Amino acid sequence: MLGSVARKYSHKLPFLVKINHNELLTFPNKADQILFGTVKQAYDMGAVAVGATIYFGSDQSGRQIVEISQAFAHAHELGLATVLWCYLRNNAFKKDKDYHLSADLTGQANHLGVTIEADIIKQKLPENNGGYAALNMGDSSYGKFDKRIYTELSSDHPIDLCRYQVVNCYMGRAGLINSGGASGANDFEEAVTTAVINKRAGGTGLISGRKAFQRPMKEGVQLLNAIQDVYLSPEVTIA
Repeated sequence: MLGSVARKYSHKLPFLVKINHNELLTFPNKADQILFGTVKQAYDMGAVAVGATIYFGSDQSGRQIVEISQAFAHAHELGLATVLWCYLRNNAFKKDKDYHLSADLTGQANHLGVTIEADIIKQKLPENNGGYAALNMGDSSYGKFDKRIYTELSSDHPIDLCRYQVVNCYMGRAGLINSGGASGANDFEEAVTTAVINKRAGGTGLISGRKAFQRPMKEGVQLLNAIQDVYLSPEVTIA
C-alpha cells in the first residue's frame, strides 16, 4: 500500500511500515507471523519507522524473535524507529480465564520485546493476573516467576495491572502503547477508559484502528480527538 502512494505522501506524512503479518489462507489457521517486506524497502519508500508482530508463546515464536531482532537492528542502522506488537498466542493460556490478557505474561512479552530493541511496545490492556501461577498448577514447570508479582508489584486494579506492563518495558524507557480493542457498541467509552488507564499507569499512548477507521469519517475523527484529549489533559496524571 505504501509503495503505491509513497511518491505523493512520504514527505508529508510520517509512515510506519509493518513488515510482517499473519497469513490466513492456510487451513487450519496457525499463529505465525511471516515477513512480507524488508527494512530496506521501508527505508527506500521514505518510512520513518518499521513495525512487526511477534506471537510470544506460539510454536514459531523463537524464529519470529530472531527474525525481528535482526530486522530491528537493521532499522536502527538506517535511523528508523521500531514498534513491536507483543501479542500472546497459545491455546494453553486459556484456562479458567483468558491469560492472554494477564499482566504477568504480557509483561514478560514486553520485556522480551524491549530486549530485542523495540523503541515502542504495543500490548493489549491487561484484564487479569496470575498467568504463571495458573499454568504451573499440578506437576507442570512453566517459566520463572515470583509470587510478589501478584502482591507487592501489582494488584487487581486496572491501573496497577497496566503499570506492571510499563515496569516490564524497562521502567517505561521503551514507551508502552495499549491497543484500543475490537470495535463494538461502546467504542467511545472504552477508548477513553483505556487511554486514562494507560496514561495514569505511565504509558505513552493508545493505538486505535478498527474503532476509528471502520466508522464514518466524522465519528472516527471524534473518537481520535477524544483519545487525544486524554493525553493533552493536565488533569489526567500519573496515579
